[in-house]
Amino acid sequence: MDNQNKNLILATALSFVVILVWFILFPPPEQEALDPNAPIVAEGNAPTAVIGDVASAPSAAPGAAPAAVATEEAVEAPRVALDTARVEGSISLTGGRIDDLRLKDYHETIEEGSPTVQILDPVGSTAPYYALYGWAPGTGLGLDSVPGANTAWALEDGTTLTVDSPVTLRWDSPEGLVFRRVVEIDEDYMFTVTQSVENTGGATVSLAPYGILARHGEPVDLKSFFILHEGVVGMADGTLSEIGYDDMQDFSVVPSEGARAEVTQVEQNGWIGFTDHYWMATLIPEPGSAYKQVAKYDERRNIYQTETVLPTMQLAPGQTQEVTTQLFAGAKEWETIRAYQNNGGIEGFLDSIDWGWFFFLTKPIFAVLHWLNLFIGNMGWAIIGLTLLIKALLFPLAYKSYVSMAKMKELQPEMEKIKEKAGDDREKLQKEMMALYKKEKVNPAAGCLPILLQIPIFFSLYKVIFVTLELRHAPFFGPFNDLSAPDPTSMMNLFGLLPWGGPEAGSILALVLIGILPLLLGISMYLQQKLNPAPTDPTQAMIFAWMPWVFMFMLGGFASGLVVYWIANNTITFTQQYLIMRSQGYKPDILGNITSGFKKAEKPESK
Repeated sequence: MDNQNKNLILATALSFVVILVWFILFPPPEQEALDPNAPIVAEGNAPTAVIGDVASAPSAAPGAAPAAVATEEAVEAPRVALDTARVEGSISLTGGRIDDLRLKDYHETIEEGSPTVQILDPVGSTAPYYALYGWAPGTGLGLDSVPGANTAWALEDGTTLTVDSPVTLRWDSPEGLVFRRVVEIDEDYMFTVTQSVENTGGATVSLAPYGILARHGEPVDLKSFFILHEGVVGMADGTLSEIGYDDMQDFSVVPSEGARAEVTQVEQNGWIGFTDHYWMATLIPEPGSAYKQVAKYDERRNIYQTETVLPTMQLAPGQTQEVTTQLFAGAKEWETIRAYQNNGGIEGFLDSIDWGWFFFLTKPIFAVLHWLNLFIGNMGWAIIGLTLLIKALLFPLAYKSYVSMAKMKELQPEMEKIKEKAGDDREKLQKEMMALYKKEKVNPAAGCLPILLQIPIFFSLYKVIFVTLELRHAPFFGPFNDLSAPDPTSMMNLFGLLPWGGPEAGSILALVLIGILPLLLGISMYLQQKLNPAPTDPTQAMIFAWMPWVFMFMLGGFASGLVVYWIANNTITFTQQYLIMRSQGYKPDILGNITSGFKKAEKPESK
């Protein structure tokens, strides 16, 4: 096995070692879980506020908050329209739920006339998913004394929720409590919900405000792919938590509720919600406030919930209390979420995007890619520009590597003589090889580091292209109108020249009858390989000969944006290596290496 092969194997092994050492030295922080039955104690030792279940109302403990169980007529309930430049939908007056939201800027597919993306859905739809707000009753109050999932709210002020016109909902309880809910929305995806309660009765009461995001069943388009997190995402005092739907089903059961829950006490800053591939809904209490953060799975109804329960408040006769929280429901746009974090004070909100293990690479890679896209105006060319920048940063290492490889080629005749002289004496062979390297000042492992660095960079870019919304439906040119999807062209129709379509995406035929981008990838790898003569060992030569074409089919089903990056990377690497070899006096015989490969393949047939 020659040194180039050794470097390749060593680089692969070292990459796994790097990942392993990273996890040993910097293990993911474990979120401190509290007892789900532990109370939230407000100032003055106020009564407890515990998440409960509306189904067990007769036996519910004082201070229990109703779960997000809504009636099936929610779709037909009276509604308040919602309309801005970016979203549209409605709010149900039954429960005051924010349960109907569509994104005007995004469509299900790239086909003309495709419906807009639906973020939230009311009960009665195929996939109910909604936000519910309310108050958990404390001392002297029952569940019918506070608004719940099925309370009939009245529209007190406003007609349509817009950026400039909030709406106010009102409900009067039998005990003389007047509840109001003011809902506002900004020009993007952030709702501001201000809940207030006025005590017009004659007795002091206690109650705790809460917010719930409820999802009936798992998402219908759940990817279940290892590189992407979908499920609960939350931040609690600087600690990020990501919980899959399967993991929620393994939570400990809370006996008083009959549901599985994990509870975290947040001291100052946090948020929690559900994240999908490109969309997210998140409950955000006011920064600087303490609250209880809950992730829950109700297996009886197959409902997943995230909850924020604020401390219990004492409300004397004639007194009014209010609390303001936020709800993000929309697209995970990097610029938008970054603005909410930097300007809105939502700590760690940018981490709601799944940056993965190599966040220290994925974050800057995406930032540069995003800025290049803004400058160039085309994501495909931005990927090529990013490739140029990465290769420029790695050029000093690449230069040393290619110089060393060129010197190794010059030493090839000397190395062959040493091998013949040493015969089967492995120890003698190693000693004489090391003496030769020392004499000529050549490092045989010099080519390893660029390959080692390229592996996490490639994986990070794959993560960025797969996860980030900005690559979704991003066009390049011609038929390449979605860089997050595989190459739409195919050998079946001569890459679009014949008047019929290609095989269905994801099918076996699509993987075999690949498009033009994977074909260019294979050719670029092949030409890069032919800068050097084939290994003398027949087995190694065969492996290297097949490698470009194996990669071509392996990556044929990957996102076309990633294949564009790899083609650009191979092309730049080929150019760099060729020029550096020429500068060191070694002239790569590309045509000769190609024809020699064919001659070797023909030899068995000539016998």
